[in-house]
Amino acid sequence: MPKTAAIYTLGCKVNQYESAAIGDLFRQAGYEMVDFEQQADVYVINTCTVTHLGDRKSRQMIRRAAKQNAQAVIAVTGCYAQTSPGEVLEIPGVDLVVGTKDKANIVKLVEAFAKGKGPVKAVDDIMDSHSYEELPVPIEQGKTRAFLKIQEGCNSFCAYCIIPYARGPVRSRLPENVLTSATQLIEQGFKEIVLTGIHIGAYGQDFADEQIDLAWLVDRLAKLPGLLRLRLGSIEPHDINDALIKAVASNPNICRHLHIPLQSGDDEVLASMRRRYNIAQFESLVNNIYQAIPGVALTTDVIVGFPGETEGQFQNTLQTVERVGFASLHVFKYSPRKGTPAAAMPDQVSPHVKEERSKRLIELGDKLANKFARKQLGQDLEVLVEQPHEGDNRLFEGHTDTYLKVIFPAEEKLRGQLVRVHIDEIFGQYLKGRII
Repeated sequence: MPKTAAIYTLGCKVNQYESAAIGDLFRQAGYEMVDFEQQADVYVINTCTVTHLGDRKSRQMIRRAAKQNAQAVIAVTGCYAQTSPGEVLEIPGVDLVVGTKDKANIVKLVEAFAKGKGPVKAVDDIMDSHSYEELPVPIEQGKTRAFLKIQEGCNSFCAYCIIPYARGPVRSRLPENVLTSATQLIEQGFKEIVLTGIHIGAYGQDFADEQIDLAWLVDRLAKLPGLLRLRLGSIEPHDINDALIKAVASNPNICRHLHIPLQSGDDEVLASMRRRYNIAQFESLVNNIYQAIPGVALTTDVIVGFPGETEGQFQNTLQTVERVGFASLHVFKYSPRKGTPAAAMPDQVSPHVKEERSKRLIELGDKLANKFARKQLGQDLEVLVEQPHEGDNRLFEGHTDTYLKVIFPAEEKLRGQLVRVHIDEIFGQYLKGRII
Protein backbone atom coordinates (compact mmCIF):
# COMPACT_ATOMS: atom_id res chain seq x y z
CA MET A 1 0.00 0.00 0.00
CA PRO A 2 1.53 3.35 -1.04
CA LYS A 3 2.35 6.03 1.46
CA THR A 4 -0.03 8.96 1.52
CA ALA A 5 0.58 12.71 1.59
CA ALA A 6 -1.70 15.72 2.00
CA ILE A 7 -1.05 19.41 1.40
CA TYR A 8 -2.76 22.49 2.83
CA THR A 9 -2.09 25.82 1.14
CA LEU A 10 -2.46 29.30 2.56
CA GLY A 11 -1.95 32.58 0.75
CA CYS A 12 -1.27 33.65 -2.80
CA LYS A 13 -1.41 32.13 -6.28
CA VAL A 14 2.33 31.45 -6.12
CA ASN A 15 1.83 29.28 -3.04
CA GLN A 16 -1.03 27.46 -4.78
CA TYR A 17 1.17 26.86 -7.81
CA GLU A 18 4.05 25.59 -5.67
CA SER A 19 1.77 23.31 -3.64
CA ALA A 20 0.51 21.71 -6.84
CA ALA A 21 4.14 21.22 -7.92
CA ILE A 22 5.02 19.69 -4.53
CA GLY A 23 2.07 17.32 -4.97
CA ASP A 24 3.54 16.21 -8.29
CA LEU A 25 6.92 15.58 -6.59
CA PHE A 26 5.24 13.31 -4.03
CA ARG A 27 3.36 11.45 -6.78
CA GLN A 28 6.61 10.93 -8.70
CA ALA A 29 8.08 9.43 -5.52
CA GLY A 30 5.22 6.92 -5.30
CA TYR A 31 2.96 8.66 -2.80
CA GLU A 32 -0.81 8.80 -3.10
CA MET A 33 -2.15 12.32 -2.57
CA VAL A 34 -5.19 12.52 -0.27
CA ASP A 35 -7.39 15.30 1.06
CA PHE A 36 -5.95 17.21 4.01
CA GLU A 37 -8.92 16.17 6.17
CA GLN A 38 -8.00 12.51 5.70
CA GLN A 39 -5.39 10.58 7.64
CA ALA A 40 -2.03 10.76 5.87
CA ASP A 41 1.55 9.62 6.42
CA VAL A 42 2.87 13.08 5.52
CA TYR A 43 1.25 16.48 5.93
CA VAL A 44 2.70 19.53 4.19
CA ILE A 45 1.48 22.96 5.27
CA ASN A 46 2.48 25.68 2.78
CA THR A 47 2.27 28.82 4.89
CA CYS A 48 1.65 32.54 4.39
CA THR A 49 2.97 35.46 6.42
CA VAL A 50 1.61 38.51 4.58
CA THR A 51 -0.59 39.34 7.60
CA HIS A 52 -0.81 38.18 11.21
CA LEU A 53 -3.93 36.25 10.17
CA GLY A 54 -1.78 34.20 7.79
CA ASP A 55 0.57 33.31 10.65
CA ARG A 56 -2.34 32.35 12.91
CA LYS A 57 -4.08 30.22 10.29
CA SER A 58 -0.78 28.48 9.52
CA ARG A 59 -0.38 27.51 13.19
CA GLN A 60 -3.99 26.27 13.32
CA MET A 61 -3.47 23.96 10.33
CA ILE A 62 -0.22 22.58 11.77
CA ARG A 63 -2.04 21.66 14.99
CA ARG A 64 -4.92 20.13 13.03
CA ALA A 65 -2.52 17.86 11.14
CA ALA A 66 -0.90 16.74 14.39
CA LYS A 67 -4.32 15.81 15.82
CA GLN A 68 -5.33 13.86 12.72
CA ASN A 69 -2.32 11.55 12.85
CA ALA A 70 0.19 11.85 15.66
CA GLN A 71 2.53 9.45 13.80
CA ALA A 72 2.59 11.49 10.58
CA VAL A 73 5.57 13.50 9.37
CA ILE A 74 4.55 17.16 9.46
CA ALA A 75 6.53 19.39 7.10
CA VAL A 76 6.02 23.15 7.11
CA THR A 77 7.16 25.31 4.21
CA GLY A 78 6.31 28.71 2.72
CA CYS A 79 6.85 32.28 3.83
CA TYR A 80 6.03 31.87 7.54
CA ALA A 81 8.47 28.94 7.67
CA GLN A 82 11.16 31.08 6.03
CA THR A 83 10.80 34.16 8.22
CA SER A 84 10.14 32.42 11.57
CA PRO A 85 11.64 28.91 11.40
CA GLY A 86 12.43 28.72 15.11
CA GLU A 87 8.89 29.73 16.05
CA VAL A 88 7.45 27.12 13.67
CA LEU A 89 9.74 24.39 14.96
CA GLU A 90 8.48 24.99 18.51
CA ILE A 91 4.88 24.15 17.52
CA PRO A 92 4.10 20.65 18.87
CA GLY A 93 4.10 18.05 16.10
CA VAL A 94 6.31 19.88 13.60
CA ASP A 95 9.05 17.59 12.28
CA LEU A 96 10.50 19.50 9.35
CA VAL A 97 10.73 23.20 8.45
CA VAL A 98 11.64 23.91 4.82
CA GLY A 99 12.39 27.40 3.53
CA THR A 100 11.12 29.00 0.34
CA LYS A 101 14.10 27.96 -1.76
CA ASP A 102 14.29 24.21 -1.03
CA LYS A 103 10.82 23.07 -2.06
CA ALA A 104 12.25 20.96 -4.89
CA ASN A 105 13.95 18.80 -2.23
CA ILE A 106 11.00 18.48 0.13
CA VAL A 107 10.32 14.79 -0.58
CA LYS A 108 13.99 13.90 0.01
CA LEU A 109 13.96 15.93 3.24
CA VAL A 110 10.77 14.19 4.43
CA GLU A 111 12.23 10.75 3.75
CA ALA A 112 15.57 11.66 5.35
CA PHE A 113 13.71 12.80 8.47
CA ALA A 114 11.71 9.55 8.59
CA LYS A 115 15.01 7.63 8.82
CA GLY A 116 16.51 9.90 11.46
CA LYS A 117 15.47 11.38 14.77
CA GLY A 118 14.43 14.82 15.96
CA PRO A 119 12.96 17.86 14.18
CA VAL A 120 14.87 19.29 11.21
CA LYS A 121 15.23 22.93 10.20
CA ALA A 122 16.14 23.16 6.49
CA VAL A 123 16.01 26.94 6.12
CA ASP A 124 18.89 28.86 4.53
CA ASP A 125 19.44 32.60 4.21
CA ILE A 126 17.08 33.48 1.37
CA MET A 127 19.10 36.60 0.55
CA ASP A 128 21.89 34.31 -0.68
CA SER A 129 19.64 32.88 -3.40
CA HIS A 130 20.63 34.00 -6.87
CA SER A 131 19.09 31.42 -9.20
CA TYR A 132 15.53 30.33 -9.95
CA GLU A 133 14.56 26.99 -8.37
CA GLU A 134 12.89 24.78 -10.96
CA LEU A 135 9.81 22.85 -9.86
CA PRO A 136 7.58 20.59 -11.96
CA VAL A 137 4.94 22.60 -13.82
CA PRO A 138 1.76 21.27 -12.19
CA ILE A 139 -0.83 19.70 -14.48
CA GLU A 140 -4.29 19.86 -12.89
CA GLN A 141 -6.62 17.63 -14.86
CA GLY A 142 -10.04 18.95 -15.84
CA LYS A 143 -9.00 22.58 -15.69
CA THR A 144 -9.03 25.04 -18.58
CA ARG A 145 -6.74 27.60 -16.95
CA ALA A 146 -3.13 26.91 -15.93
CA PHE A 147 -0.77 29.01 -13.84
CA LEU A 148 2.84 29.36 -14.95
CA LYS A 149 5.42 30.78 -12.56
CA ILE A 150 8.05 32.89 -14.31
CA GLN A 151 10.07 34.43 -11.48
CA GLU A 152 10.75 34.46 -7.76
CA GLY A 153 11.60 37.17 -5.25
CA CYS A 154 11.27 40.94 -4.93
CA ASN A 155 13.79 43.79 -4.59
CA SER A 156 11.31 46.55 -3.73
CA PHE A 157 11.27 46.43 0.10
CA CYS A 158 8.08 48.45 0.55
CA ALA A 159 7.90 49.63 4.17
CA TYR A 160 4.97 47.36 5.11
CA CYS A 161 5.96 44.18 3.28
CA ILE A 162 7.62 41.06 4.68
CA ILE A 163 7.75 39.26 1.31
CA PRO A 164 11.29 40.30 0.21
CA TYR A 165 12.55 38.83 3.50
CA ALA A 166 10.55 35.65 2.89
CA ARG A 167 11.23 35.19 -0.82
CA GLY A 168 14.62 36.83 -1.37
CA PRO A 169 15.90 38.79 -4.37
CA VAL A 170 14.50 38.65 -7.90
CA ARG A 171 15.37 35.43 -9.76
CA SER A 172 13.87 35.05 -13.23
CA ARG A 173 13.17 31.73 -14.87
CA LEU A 174 15.09 31.20 -18.10
CA PRO A 175 12.89 32.24 -21.05
CA GLU A 176 13.50 28.97 -22.90
CA ASN A 177 12.20 27.06 -19.86
CA VAL A 178 9.12 29.30 -19.63
CA LEU A 179 8.36 28.81 -23.33
CA THR A 180 8.88 25.03 -23.09
CA SER A 181 6.54 24.78 -20.08
CA ALA A 182 3.92 26.91 -21.81
CA THR A 183 4.07 24.66 -24.88
CA GLN A 184 3.62 21.58 -22.65
CA LEU A 185 0.58 23.16 -20.99
CA ILE A 186 -0.96 23.93 -24.39
CA GLU A 187 -0.31 20.33 -25.49
CA GLN A 188 -2.04 19.15 -22.28
CA GLY A 189 -5.16 21.00 -23.45
CA PHE A 190 -5.05 24.19 -21.40
CA LYS A 191 -6.58 27.13 -23.23
CA GLU A 192 -5.53 29.93 -20.88
CA ILE A 193 -2.18 30.46 -19.17
CA VAL A 194 -1.82 32.89 -16.26
CA LEU A 195 1.68 34.22 -15.61
CA THR A 196 2.45 34.33 -11.92
CA GLY A 197 5.34 35.12 -9.61
CA ILE A 198 6.19 37.27 -6.62
CA HIS A 199 7.01 40.34 -8.75
CA ILE A 200 6.45 39.44 -12.41
CA GLY A 201 7.09 42.99 -13.62
CA ALA A 202 10.72 42.50 -12.54
CA TYR A 203 11.12 39.57 -14.94
CA GLY A 204 14.54 39.69 -16.61
CA GLN A 205 16.05 42.32 -14.33
CA ASP A 206 18.62 39.78 -13.14
CA PHE A 207 19.64 38.77 -16.68
CA ALA A 208 22.72 40.17 -18.42
CA ASP A 209 20.68 40.64 -21.61
CA GLU A 210 18.76 43.87 -20.99
CA GLN A 211 16.48 43.15 -23.95
CA ILE A 212 14.73 40.35 -22.03
CA ASP A 213 11.93 41.73 -19.88
CA LEU A 214 8.26 40.98 -19.27
CA ALA A 215 7.12 42.66 -22.50
CA TRP A 216 9.67 40.62 -24.47
CA LEU A 217 8.48 37.40 -22.84
CA VAL A 218 4.72 37.91 -23.19
CA ASP A 219 5.10 38.91 -26.84
CA ARG A 220 6.74 35.53 -27.52
CA LEU A 221 4.33 33.54 -25.37
CA ALA A 222 1.35 35.11 -27.13
CA LYS A 223 2.63 33.77 -30.45
CA LEU A 224 2.74 30.13 -29.33
CA PRO A 225 0.39 28.03 -31.53
CA GLY A 226 -2.79 26.95 -29.78
CA LEU A 227 -2.72 29.44 -26.90
CA LEU A 228 -6.18 31.01 -26.80
CA ARG A 229 -5.46 33.30 -23.86
CA LEU A 230 -2.52 34.69 -21.93
CA ARG A 231 -3.34 36.47 -18.67
CA LEU A 232 -0.88 38.52 -16.64
CA GLY A 233 -0.68 38.46 -12.86
CA SER A 234 -0.16 41.50 -10.65
CA ILE A 235 2.29 44.08 -12.05
CA GLU A 236 3.73 47.06 -10.17
CA PRO A 237 3.05 50.49 -11.76
CA HIS A 238 6.74 51.30 -12.27
CA ASP A 239 7.20 48.05 -14.23
CA ILE A 240 4.57 48.83 -16.88
CA ASN A 241 6.32 50.41 -19.85
CA ASP A 242 5.18 51.35 -23.34
CA ALA A 243 6.44 48.04 -24.73
CA LEU A 244 4.26 46.04 -22.33
CA ILE A 245 1.19 48.17 -23.08
CA LYS A 246 1.87 47.68 -26.80
CA ALA A 247 2.24 43.90 -26.34
CA VAL A 248 -1.15 43.67 -24.61
CA ALA A 249 -2.81 45.97 -27.15
CA SER A 250 -1.40 44.25 -30.24
CA ASN A 251 -1.86 40.58 -29.30
CA PRO A 252 -5.58 39.67 -29.32
CA ASN A 253 -5.00 36.60 -27.12
CA ILE A 254 -3.47 38.63 -24.26
CA CYS A 255 -6.30 39.37 -21.83
CA ARG A 256 -7.42 42.98 -21.44
CA HIS A 257 -7.01 42.76 -17.69
CA LEU A 258 -4.18 44.35 -15.72
CA HIS A 259 -3.91 44.13 -11.94
CA ILE A 260 -1.90 47.17 -10.82
CA PRO A 261 -1.45 47.65 -7.04
CA LEU A 262 -2.21 51.24 -5.98
CA GLN A 263 -1.91 50.65 -2.18
CA SER A 264 -2.85 54.28 -1.37
CA GLY A 265 -4.37 57.23 -3.19
CA ASP A 266 -2.38 59.79 -1.20
CA ASP A 267 1.14 60.96 -2.10
CA GLU A 268 2.35 61.33 1.49
CA VAL A 269 1.19 57.83 2.41
CA LEU A 270 2.79 56.40 -0.75
CA ALA A 271 6.11 58.04 0.18
CA SER A 272 5.85 56.63 3.71
CA MET A 273 5.13 53.20 2.22
CA ARG A 274 8.28 53.52 0.05
CA ARG A 275 6.31 53.10 -3.14
CA ARG A 276 8.04 54.29 -6.31
CA TYR A 277 5.41 56.59 -7.80
CA ASN A 278 3.01 59.38 -6.96
CA ILE A 279 -0.67 59.72 -7.83
CA ALA A 280 -0.05 61.93 -10.87
CA GLN A 281 2.29 59.29 -12.31
CA PHE A 282 -0.18 56.49 -11.54
CA GLU A 283 -3.07 58.32 -13.19
CA SER A 284 -0.95 59.19 -16.22
CA LEU A 285 -0.11 55.49 -16.58
CA VAL A 286 -3.71 54.31 -16.36
CA ASN A 287 -4.86 56.99 -18.81
CA ASN A 288 -2.26 55.70 -21.30
CA ILE A 289 -3.54 52.16 -20.76
CA TYR A 290 -7.19 53.16 -21.19
CA GLN A 291 -6.30 54.96 -24.43
CA ALA A 292 -4.23 52.09 -25.85
CA ILE A 293 -6.48 49.17 -24.79
CA PRO A 294 -10.21 49.93 -25.19
CA GLY A 295 -12.41 48.05 -22.72
CA VAL A 296 -9.50 47.06 -20.47
CA ALA A 297 -10.28 46.06 -16.87
CA LEU A 298 -7.92 47.56 -14.31
CA THR A 299 -8.02 45.98 -10.86
CA THR A 300 -5.96 46.87 -7.81
CA ASP A 301 -4.90 46.35 -4.20
CA VAL A 302 -5.34 49.06 -1.55
CA ILE A 303 -4.12 49.08 2.06
CA VAL A 304 -6.16 51.03 4.62
CA GLY A 305 -4.94 52.14 8.03
CA PHE A 306 -1.24 52.41 7.18
CA PRO A 307 0.62 54.04 10.11
CA GLY A 308 -0.10 57.77 10.24
CA GLU A 309 -2.91 57.64 7.65
CA THR A 310 -5.32 60.49 8.46
CA GLU A 311 -8.99 60.74 7.54
CA GLY A 312 -8.04 63.35 4.94
CA GLN A 313 -5.48 61.04 3.38
CA PHE A 314 -8.01 58.22 3.32
CA GLN A 315 -10.46 60.58 1.58
CA ASN A 316 -7.76 61.16 -1.06
CA THR A 317 -7.61 57.40 -1.57
CA LEU A 318 -11.39 57.19 -2.04
CA GLN A 319 -11.25 60.02 -4.59
CA THR A 320 -8.30 58.49 -6.47
CA VAL A 321 -9.95 55.08 -6.66
CA GLU A 322 -13.16 56.62 -8.01
CA ARG A 323 -11.32 58.76 -10.58
CA VAL A 324 -9.33 55.80 -11.90
CA GLY A 325 -12.52 53.72 -12.16
CA PHE A 326 -11.12 50.32 -11.24
CA ALA A 327 -13.15 47.28 -12.28
CA SER A 328 -12.48 45.63 -8.92
CA LEU A 329 -10.62 46.23 -5.63
CA HIS A 330 -8.83 44.01 -3.15
CA VAL A 331 -8.88 45.87 0.18
CA PHE A 332 -6.43 45.01 2.96
CA LYS A 333 -6.31 46.33 6.51
CA TYR A 334 -2.70 47.17 7.36
CA SER A 335 -1.10 44.42 9.45
CA PRO A 336 2.25 45.14 11.17
CA ARG A 337 4.93 42.59 10.26
CA LYS A 338 7.85 42.25 12.65
CA GLY A 339 11.11 43.39 11.06
CA THR A 340 9.53 45.76 8.53
CA PRO A 341 10.04 49.55 8.84
CA ALA A 342 6.30 50.24 9.05
CA ALA A 343 5.89 48.08 12.14
CA ALA A 344 8.08 50.52 14.09
CA MET A 345 6.43 53.68 12.77
CA PRO A 346 4.55 55.98 15.17
CA ASP A 347 0.82 56.74 14.90
CA GLN A 348 -0.39 53.19 14.34
CA VAL A 349 -4.05 53.31 13.30
CA SER A 350 -6.56 51.66 15.66
CA PRO A 351 -8.29 48.43 14.59
CA HIS A 352 -11.78 49.98 14.63
CA VAL A 353 -10.66 52.82 12.31
CA LYS A 354 -9.09 50.28 9.94
CA GLU A 355 -12.32 48.28 9.96
CA GLU A 356 -14.46 51.35 9.26
CA ARG A 357 -12.23 52.54 6.41
CA SER A 358 -12.11 49.04 4.96
CA LYS A 359 -15.92 48.89 4.84
CA ARG A 360 -16.16 52.27 3.11
CA LEU A 361 -13.58 51.34 0.49
CA ILE A 362 -15.17 47.93 -0.13
CA GLU A 363 -18.53 49.67 -0.67
CA LEU A 364 -16.91 51.95 -3.26
CA GLY A 365 -15.26 48.93 -4.88
CA ASP A 366 -18.62 47.15 -5.14
CA LYS A 367 -20.12 50.24 -6.78
CA LEU A 368 -17.29 50.46 -9.31
CA ALA A 369 -17.47 46.71 -10.05
CA ASN A 370 -21.20 47.03 -10.72
CA LYS A 371 -20.56 50.02 -12.98
CA PHE A 372 -17.97 48.08 -14.98
CA ALA A 373 -20.27 45.05 -15.25
CA ARG A 374 -23.16 47.23 -16.47
CA LYS A 375 -21.00 48.45 -19.35
CA GLN A 376 -21.09 44.87 -20.69
CA LEU A 377 -24.91 44.69 -20.93
CA GLY A 378 -25.97 44.17 -24.53
CA GLN A 379 -22.41 43.36 -25.60
CA ASP A 380 -21.22 40.20 -27.35
CA LEU A 381 -18.21 38.94 -25.37
CA GLU A 382 -15.78 36.08 -25.82
CA VAL A 383 -16.02 33.68 -22.88
CA LEU A 384 -13.88 30.65 -22.08
CA VAL A 385 -16.25 27.78 -21.18
CA GLU A 386 -14.87 26.42 -17.90
CA GLN A 387 -17.28 24.30 -15.83
CA PRO A 388 -20.93 23.64 -14.94
CA HIS A 389 -22.43 26.36 -12.77
CA GLU A 390 -23.09 25.04 -9.24
CA GLY A 391 -23.49 21.48 -10.51
CA ASP A 392 -26.20 22.33 -13.06
CA ASN A 393 -25.13 20.62 -16.31
CA ARG A 394 -27.49 22.85 -18.31
CA LEU A 395 -25.72 26.03 -17.20
CA PHE A 396 -22.00 26.64 -17.60
CA GLU A 397 -19.77 29.41 -16.37
CA GLY A 398 -16.63 31.00 -17.69
CA HIS A 399 -14.71 34.24 -17.74
CA THR A 400 -14.31 37.05 -20.20
CA ASP A 401 -10.81 38.28 -20.95
CA THR A 402 -11.53 41.12 -18.48
CA TYR A 403 -12.13 38.43 -15.83
CA LEU A 404 -15.87 38.85 -15.45
CA LYS A 405 -17.70 35.62 -14.64
CA VAL A 406 -20.51 34.79 -17.07
CA ILE A 407 -23.29 32.17 -16.71
CA PHE A 408 -24.95 30.80 -19.86
CA PRO A 409 -26.70 27.67 -21.19
CA ALA A 410 -24.17 25.33 -22.83
CA GLU A 411 -23.23 21.69 -23.40
CA GLU A 412 -20.30 19.72 -22.01
CA LYS A 413 -18.71 19.43 -25.47
CA LEU A 414 -18.05 23.19 -25.42
CA ARG A 415 -15.88 23.03 -22.30
CA GLY A 416 -12.48 24.57 -22.98
CA GLN A 417 -13.65 26.48 -26.03
CA LEU A 418 -14.02 30.20 -26.59
CA VAL A 419 -17.61 31.13 -27.39
CA ARG A 420 -19.35 34.44 -28.02
CA VAL A 421 -22.00 35.22 -25.43
CA HIS A 422 -24.57 38.01 -25.65
CA ILE A 423 -24.87 39.60 -22.20
CA ASP A 424 -28.53 39.97 -21.18
CA GLU A 425 -28.42 40.76 -17.46
CA ILE A 426 -26.43 41.06 -14.26
CA PHE A 427 -27.12 38.05 -12.04
CA GLY A 428 -25.83 38.65 -8.51
CA GLN A 429 -22.06 38.93 -8.89
CA TYR A 430 -22.13 37.46 -12.38
CA LEU A 431 -23.21 38.34 -15.88
CA LYS A 432 -25.83 36.17 -17.53
CA GLY A 433 -26.21 35.62 -21.26
CA ARG A 434 -26.60 33.22 -24.18
CA ILE A 435 -24.26 31.84 -26.81
CA ILE A 436 -24.70 33.43 -30.22
